[in-house]
Amino acid sequence: MTRARKALIDLSSTSYYHFIARCVRRAFLCGEDKYTGKNFDHRRTWLVDRVKLLSSVFAIEIVAYAIMSNHYHLVVKVNRQQALNWSDNEVISRWYRLYKGSPIIDRYLHGDTLSEAEQLLVSELVEKWRVRLYDISWFMKNLNEYIAKEANKEDNCTGKYWEGRYKSQALLDETALLSCMAYVDLNPIRANTANNLEDSDFTSIQERIRHFKNSKATAQKSNQNNENAHQIKQPKTLKSFGTREYENTLPFSFLDYLGLVDWTGRHVHPKKKGSTPKSVPDILVSLNIEEATWLDRVQNYSNHYSNFAGSKTVLRAHAAKNDVNWYKGVG
Repeated sequence: MTRARKALIDLSSTSYYHFIARCVRRAFLCGEDKYTGKNFDHRRTWLVDRVKLLSSVFAIEIVAYAIMSNHYHLVVKVNRQQALNWSDNEVISRWYRLYKGSPIIDRYLHGDTLSEAEQLLVSELVEKWRVRLYDISWFMKNLNEYIAKEANKEDNCTGKYWEGRYKSQALLDETALLSCMAYVDLNPIRANTANNLEDSDFTSIQERIRHFKNSKATAQKSNQNNENAHQIKQPKTLKSFGTREYENTLPFSFLDYLGLVDWTGRHVHPKKKGSTPKSVPDILVSLNIEEATWLDRVQNYSNHYSNFAGSKTVLRAHAAKNDVNWYKGVG
């Protein structure tokens, strides 16, 4: 049964979410369409560019992404507190980057004298826009509508481009976040469209690796200390890794995550037999996750969870909080 969106998004429980959107009419979001003979690789660039633009406007950070042939995955963190800390002018400036403004706001920005009622209206509009700028539904609506319009314009047609509303999944604990990120980053390898992480085009892991390699020499020349290393080696457009020691970062180190995903990819690749080092990645040890459990979770991620992902204990607690008897993943 389809759940109302407000029942799926609960920022008091988690700020991390995973989204999936799929195309209709046998159209390819990107890649080679065997029905038309056309190539739509450029549409992947549209999507990545749009996601990054929206992230620069909204208080929503990009954690991971993978743009596949007829669907995409996106993992984000909603930074509600950041939006609440913005000044009124900051909110207006951000809103105007994407949407038409309001005559009363234009007068406010121009410095015109406003009546008490007009000042109240300005405050109400600003607060409404502030809430929308950390609202997942507004973020995804802007993303999907933009891509649909551009694709329809290119195809010279009208109608639906996406098969329905996007699927959302709340990531309720660190293990759920980690396994979802790995699942998303490994999509091309599991689909046998790439043999390694560096060749996994239009994924966040490829972007992170390339940035890390390009900045490594620069970081060494500048003699940056270890305290700042996690910042200078990571793309500014993606949520940074930093472990729990650093505020407002992902609770894992980048090198640990890279090693884990590389190790996992060698096991889940359809043409590889898991010829990997015998040692289990440190990150699994620190989180007390067994090797077999981890590999099964990533390989069969979509079968394990539905709208919520987390440990059985967390899922039961969240179900009880929402007056629901059961969530997929508990059984």
